[in-house]
Amino acid sequence: QVQLVESGGGLVQAGGSLRLSCAGSGRTFNTYAMGMGWFRQAPGKEREFVAAISWSGSSLYNSDSVKGRFTISRDNAKSTMYLQMNSLKPEDTAVYYCAVTRPASPGGSKREQDYDYWGQGTQVTVSS
Repeated sequence: QVQLVESGGGLVQAGGSLRLSCAGSGRTFNTYAMGMGWFRQAPGKEREFVAAISWSGSSLYNSDSVKGRFTISRDNAKSTMYLQMNSLKPEDTAVYYCAVTRPASPGGSKREQDYDYWGQGTQVTVSS
């Protein structure tokens, strides 16, 4: 099994920064190498891919919206993934979800269907 807990969300002014964390736990999470990712869902919009990272640390980004401002990383020893968000914009306002791929799938992915486990989400609000 896999449990995911996000933290670090909050209210920030445009141009500010936040760092999200996603702590994983559970027997499955601690047994298999799995990719991890961040997705977000703004009010009235579909959930969209933000960034993903493989077990070994290779990263993918939604180039159109976040590349150059957001940085994904992970610390496997701490079972935690991070999303450093800089130069935040009001359009970054959303609920941010972390996700983990199916067991023994160590690569990151942009596709929601490649993720089997999801956190409960953390709200990020950027004021103008």
